[in-house]
Amino acid sequence: MENEIVNLIANELNSKDWQIKNVVKLFESGATIPFISRYRKEMSGGLNEIVVSQIKDLIEKYNAIEKRKLTILETIKGIGTLTSELEKNILNCYNISELEDIYLPYKPKRKTRAEIARSKGLEPFAHIIFNQKNQNINEVAKNFIGEKVKNIEEAISGTIDIISEKINENINARNAIRNRFNNEAIIFSKLVKTKEKEAIKYTDYFDYNEKLERCPSHRLLAIRRGESEGFLRTSIEINNEKAIQHLEKIFVIGKGDASECVRIAVKDAYKRLMLPSIENEFAIVAKEKADKEAIRVFGENLRQLLLMSPIGNVKVLAIDPGYRTGCKVVCINEQGNILHNETIYPHPPQKEYAIASKKIVSLVNAYKIECIAIGNATAGRETENFIKNVHFAQPVKVYMVSEAGASVYSASSVAREELPEYDVTVRGAVSIGRRLQDPLAELVKIDPKAIGVGQYQHDVDQVLLKNNLDNIVEDCVNKVGVNINTSSKYLLSYVSGIGAILSKNIVDYIKTNGPFKSRFDLLKVPRFGDKAFELSSGFLRIPDSQNPLDNTAVHPERYKLVEKICKDLNCTVMQLVKESEQVKKIVIEKYISENVGLPTLTDMIHELEKPGRDIRLTVKVFEFSKDVKTIDDLKIGMIIPGIITNVTNFGAFVDIGIKQNGLIHISNICDEYITNPAEKVSLNQFVRVKVIEVDKTRNRIQLSLKENT
Repeated sequence: MENEIVNLIANELNSKDWQIKNVVKLFESGATIPFISRYRKEMSGGLNEIVVSQIKDLIEKYNAIEKRKLTILETIKGIGTLTSELEKNILNCYNISELEDIYLPYKPKRKTRAEIARSKGLEPFAHIIFNQKNQNINEVAKNFIGEKVKNIEEAISGTIDIISEKINENINARNAIRNRFNNEAIIFSKLVKTKEKEAIKYTDYFDYNEKLERCPSHRLLAIRRGESEGFLRTSIEINNEKAIQHLEKIFVIGKGDASECVRIAVKDAYKRLMLPSIENEFAIVAKEKADKEAIRVFGENLRQLLLMSPIGNVKVLAIDPGYRTGCKVVCINEQGNILHNETIYPHPPQKEYAIASKKIVSLVNAYKIECIAIGNATAGRETENFIKNVHFAQPVKVYMVSEAGASVYSASSVAREELPEYDVTVRGAVSIGRRLQDPLAELVKIDPKAIGVGQYQHDVDQVLLKNNLDNIVEDCVNKVGVNINTSSKYLLSYVSGIGAILSKNIVDYIKTNGPFKSRFDLLKVPRFGDKAFELSSGFLRIPDSQNPLDNTAVHPERYKLVEKICKDLNCTVMQLVKESEQVKKIVIEKYISENVGLPTLTDMIHELEKPGRDIRLTVKVFEFSKDVKTIDDLKIGMIIPGIITNVTNFGAFVDIGIKQNGLIHISNICDEYITNPAEKVSLNQFVRVKVIEVDKTRNRIQLSLKENT
């Protein structure tokens, strides 16, 4: 990669040139983001996965610009107008807008008004007028009247068209207008007449304006959605009169007839050509900015959701609640496999409360159930109350589990492949139970967009969204680590360096040969080469391996170093891993070498202190207020428990145990000023909130975290 691009990336990310060069080399060698950020810290200078991901995105961006340059150069060469200076300007340009401005005069055009005027031989006349010498332009125009130009008016009109295009293609002029847009652009939205009833949810934007640079992501995306649905008309505007005056100062000289023609051309160029083009450019840039922010918010929520606390390998009774169709009940073992399934009807219209209670007790006893997972959607709260009134012989913990995306999973090809003999209702209940056992392992099977923790996720750039969310999932999977012998091929596919084909080969290998006993056995898997082993092995876990390092994040390439440390301490690897006192004896500086620096050694020591630890917290039981069952039970000033279900730029949504979620607006999160709710709250956080407003007509509940205790 060119040094200039390396410098640009380094400046943009506030990093060093050598860091960028090394990360580029690692990517070129096939390394992944998790591998670089975890096992190549010396090379990257300790850049975390977020910065490494940004480097990857910027590499793709500048590669696209380089590709565009080649296309432009080939086109200009083809028409025979490429000069050495023009070629230099193109090659030295790294801003896509500026690059397109340079190309604009040479870009093949459809039959524009200016092109028609040129075809009539009026270009020389346009040069004469544009120079604005004190000449009688009517007299000059007569020289161009002929078969193609009938009169003076047509000659002057054509030359103005040519001059308008010339002004529009002037880089300085376009940058002047861009600067005005940067400084003063305002976005407007208006209601489309006759659409008021259908557009009720866009009431806030019926007559709305705001400075574009201050318009937050969620508002801009809401306006754009209203526009796409045909309810709103939008525009991005600046002071047109001042903009035209600005251009006149650049192009108009004196007060003669020629100058008046140029003045007319300036106005035409601005209104007909430049303004629509630059307004569209700013609309695209603003949308891209809003998309990136919305995707960032979605990504952070997804990260928190994927890293939710797992209950672990326990037997679970899972319930997908329902009224008329009953509650689907499944019992699953420690590995998430179905032991039993049936349907109970504790709610109206059947009201088979006693039969359902007896059946639940029987299942808990028969399958030695330790935990009950209840889906939090329709009839979830009622089912929780029902279960909590059932008397068990031994303590059984009850958890409410988010059903977001469960229906998508149950109807998916993944679910059909995993549970081919069961219908969608049973699959949904199984997913709820597995989510309690290990949220990450289950949620990777679902398209992240279906999980419902974003804002306007269907309105943003879908390619950008998918790439970002895939990176988040990959990062979370590799941060936690994966038990290779028990994980699904879907979870394994997100492990660094593996992918869909190798994950299937791994699962097939286990079916044929039994569980892996060592990380090095991976090399026996078909198509699993040295590179795949290098990139993936550190993220894979084998709890029952004879080598305890196989159940840690210590990479196999460092096993010999650990053995050397053990030899120096006069202990075995097993003793080092099991006895934290031994780890404390390690003099870390002693083992710094050309290939192993302090960052790698520090990570190794932390891992040896707590081998096989799960970075996720322990799951907790949560209870909603028993006094609140519907929106009618809410009273202003009540303080009630809730769970944060979504965090956006404008606030946080809270499940308070009824059908409608409440909203804590950003202004009601804390007393101090914050620009992002995520500074103070997080997904699945347990909170106590005060009810400050209840709008039963619109089903809106406003909550506050201020003074809530």
